[in-house]
Amino acid sequence: MPELLMAIDQGTTSTRTVILDRTLTVKSHGSAEFPQIFPRPGWVEHDPEAIWRSTLHSIQEALERGGVSGQQIAAIGITNQRETTVLWSRRTGAPIFNAIVWQCRRTAERCNRLRAEGYNELFRERTGLVVDAYFSGTKIEWLLDQVEGARIQAENGEIAFGTIDTYLLWRLTGGAAHATEVSNASRTLLMDLAGGGWDPELCGILRVPPEILPEIKASTAVFGHTRSVPGLPDGIPITGMAGDQQSALFGQVCFDIGEAKCTFGTGAFLLMNIGNRPLPSRNKLLTTAAWRLDGEMTYAFEGSAFIAGAAVQWLKDGLGLITSSAEIEALARSVPDSGGVVFVPALVGLGAPHWNPDARGLLWGITRGTTKGHVARATLEGIAFQNSDILGAMQQDLEEPLKSLKVDGGASNNDLLMQFQSDLLGVPLIRPKITETTALGAAMLAGIGCGMYAGIHEVRGAWQEAKRFTPGLSVEQRKEHLLRWQAGLRRV
Repeated sequence: MPELLMAIDQGTTSTRTVILDRTLTVKSHGSAEFPQIFPRPGWVEHDPEAIWRSTLHSIQEALERGGVSGQQIAAIGITNQRETTVLWSRRTGAPIFNAIVWQCRRTAERCNRLRAEGYNELFRERTGLVVDAYFSGTKIEWLLDQVEGARIQAENGEIAFGTIDTYLLWRLTGGAAHATEVSNASRTLLMDLAGGGWDPELCGILRVPPEILPEIKASTAVFGHTRSVPGLPDGIPITGMAGDQQSALFGQVCFDIGEAKCTFGTGAFLLMNIGNRPLPSRNKLLTTAAWRLDGEMTYAFEGSAFIAGAAVQWLKDGLGLITSSAEIEALARSVPDSGGVVFVPALVGLGAPHWNPDARGLLWGITRGTTKGHVARATLEGIAFQNSDILGAMQQDLEEPLKSLKVDGGASNNDLLMQFQSDLLGVPLIRPKITETTALGAAMLAGIGCGMYAGIHEVRGAWQEAKRFTPGLSVEQRKEHLLRWQAGLRRV
């Protein structure tokens, strides 16, 4: 009997495959990088075939490393970089162009025109998003307009669109399944957030033919079955899908209203479960679909800080204060505090809830006594301050206090940063035993979808805590830190 779950985590620079058993213990993993393509400044592309090759390589490596047979896999889950856009021929399966990556800004002018024409509020009300080149809708329009013959082919039903989940599903099923699920669909600017279906009016504004769109399914649906995948037998069900940040929210078992997670990567991605109503944000946060289970939608507030781990990388590569990112914690601990230094990590502008693209990074409060230890500590504190602003906005919008914060991602292993984040928020921070929560969420969804688990109550029991950080500052001390941060923000 098949007893293992496979999670494919398709990211921006690499694809990772993780194999877990029923207790959600990692048995094996494999990974493969693929090239980034930068045709001009601000433009980012991927070769979809390279993504597919990296997926096959990671699957094979995971199977071989763990001594696992494909026959042992009960179900597959997929999680993915969310807004990246692919169009391909339904007949041949060949992409008509490179994938346009979520980071790509080539449609920024088109978005400016849409906002000038007054469409931003309509898209915000209908989708929970803002009109921005980040999302898939204007990327689809660009591809249909720029690739010769693509628009006519699309209107004739000869072309398929997908975010990366949909593209991988198509390849894993040998072209038999063209589907997505709600969390990915909600990142396209084309899905009605309340209803969970494609919105004809929004498709019309962005000139996206409905013929190219995949079917939107629940997050634990049977999306299809494997066919002609090297290393895997035909017939393995693909029963879980979610965008990477929603998958991490699920993997952190944030199933109740007000539960939140922060993924500390190059940037920081924060999501908070807001229940079964797509609440609008008064604080410029995004409202997004989290998942759909048993016919009911769950929604989340989302806010992102553009710079988190990238600030540490800047200290290493730009200033040469450290030779590896792992050294930052020891350097920051070499001083008892930041010595009054404030670092605002607006190296590429400020994201939610400030949304100031013209802001630039700031080191403020430097004196003759300032050392590189103070700069290192202020850098870690700046990461935490940004997150505190986002979570404060989420609590205001939800009108519910934060009870705790689940953390994951590379920088979540920095105990000093985690303790300061807990101090600032005044709530416990909880780091799980498995910090690969994106893959974990996909595996949990797949396990529910294939019947291995009865529901979320069962996967909640399998989640394990590794370390808890409890706040150690008084209310007055916390206020002093925040006043110092706000003084820095006023100067950017």
